[in-house]
Order: sequence, then C-alpha cells, then structure tokens
Amino acid sequence: MLKKSVLVSSVLLMSMVPMFSISSESYAAELKKGKETTIKVMEYNIHHAEGMDDILDLNRIGDVIKSSGADIIGLQEVDNHFSSRSNFEDQAKWLANYLGMHYQFAANLDNDPLNAGEPRRQYGTVILSKYPILSSENHLLDNTQYPSEQRGLAKTVINVKGNHINFYNTHLDNKRSEQRDIQVNEILSIVNQDEGTSILVGDLNATPDSPEIIKMSAQYHDTFAELGLNDAYTSYYYSDKPNRRIDYIYTSDDVKIKAGTVIDTVAADHLPITAELVLSKKDHPAQGDNGHNHQK
Repeated sequence: MLKKSVLVSSVLLMSMVPMFSISSESYAAELKKGKETTIKVMEYNIHHAEGMDDILDLNRIGDVIKSSGADIIGLQEVDNHFSSRSNFEDQAKWLANYLGMHYQFAANLDNDPLNAGEPRRQYGTVILSKYPILSSENHLLDNTQYPSEQRGLAKTVINVKGNHINFYNTHLDNKRSEQRDIQVNEILSIVNQDEGTSILVGDLNATPDSPEIIKMSAQYHDTFAELGLNDAYTSYYYSDKPNRRIDYIYTSDDVKIKAGTVIDTVAADHLPITAELVLSKKDHPAQGDNGHNHQK
C-alpha cells in the first residue's frame, strides 16, 4: 500500500533549457554501491504534438524526450489514428520506434474508424520505457456524476534492473474540482491495492493548493514540492508564458528524490518535467513480458 512516511514539420528543434533545477545535498552520502539504481522519469502533456507556435511536429517531441535523457516517460494527449489534426498518425508507436523504447498506449477515447477496415481512432496516454514493460492495464475512471471527456489511469509494471516498479500515468478532468476529486479517490483505491515501489505521473489539471492535490500529496511524495519547486510552472493555460504547476511526478516512500527539472520548449502547450529518482534493490519473482512493447 502506498503511504507517505509517488505534418511533421521541417522547423528546427527549439532550444530546450532547464528552467528550474535542484539537487538533494544529502543524496550522495546515502548511496550504497550495487544496492540502488538511479532513473530519470519524465511527465509531458504533448498536445498531440502541436506546439505553442501552432506547428504540428512529432519529431520535435521525440527530440525533447531524447535530449532529456529520461528512462521512463508518461505522456498525455496522444493520438492514435485519431484525426487529421495529427495526420492519423499512431503517435505512440512512432515515438517508441524513434526513441528505441518499449511502450504501452492506453486509449481513453476509442472511436469507430471513418471508413470500414481502417484502424480505430483513439486518444489517450502513453508510457514509454527504456526498460522492459512486464504487464499493463488501463482503468477507465468514473464519468457519470459530471460527464465530460473520458479519463483513465494507465498502469504498467516495469523491470528496472531487477526492480519491478509500478508506474502509473493519468490525465484528470480539466473543468471541475469535484470531478477530479472523484478521480483522485478512484486512483488511490486502485493504486493502494498494489505492493512495492510506485511512481505516478500525470497532468492533474489542478494546482498544489487544491483539495484534490492535497489529498494526493497526503499519500504520495510530490517530488517538486519536496524539492522546493512549487513555482516551477508547467502550463501556459491561456497565457503566453507558463503560469501554473499542474503536472506532477509522485513517488512511494521507498523512492529517494534526487533532483527535478522543468524543460523549456515550445513543442507543446505544457512544459515537460523530469525527476531523478533512486530505487532501492528488491528481490522479485520471475514475471513474463506481456506488454505491447517495441523491442530495441
């Protein structure tokens, strides 16, 4: 149980400069050789690869991810043959191939094709991983009390050098705090059934002082809050510059938080965030690989 005591354009890639970065001074002294693994996690709402410059450029998104050095990435607003706005591209597969990573796409919207025999038109979240994805599932969150866009919680189990970590990715409602509160309750109910190391990332569409985020932060470690980065804004939100923090990386108790960074880029209407995290070595039984993965 978790507790707190977690089309393509020829335009050149825009420069990506970390806007905020901080390190934990006590981290180095705690390292135990061979017993811990450091990973870099990214969270990024890619807005179907349309940037603040109104240019659709999936290659630019891929370069942002590649340049970050992230090992495991949670993306939101990803199209899979969805519409002409993204050239009907399977964006998850394209990015996985471009980056040489395993991936799992989770469809929160699943529409019929425009023509018989064509792929279904889907939209949702993606988990990309340098490490093998052992299993995956998508939990559709309740959408009855305040009907709006369908949201979900994607879960994977990822083998990080023998550590089997639970990695979750979500994108909460953007209209009502009441709806997000219901979704947070569902997420906590689902995640609290899982044992072991857990990391949860997402565009939660709420600022750190909102009731639903306070509830999340009571059980997970909000990496950026604990690093003193509450002003590390990530969303443009009808502005010409980022003006609020609504993107998060949470961890369970057994994860050490080493550093956090916001990356400056116009590739989407959110800025990606990364966190360097330290995992403690654990023993796990063998588990098969049944995710939809791209093998290197």
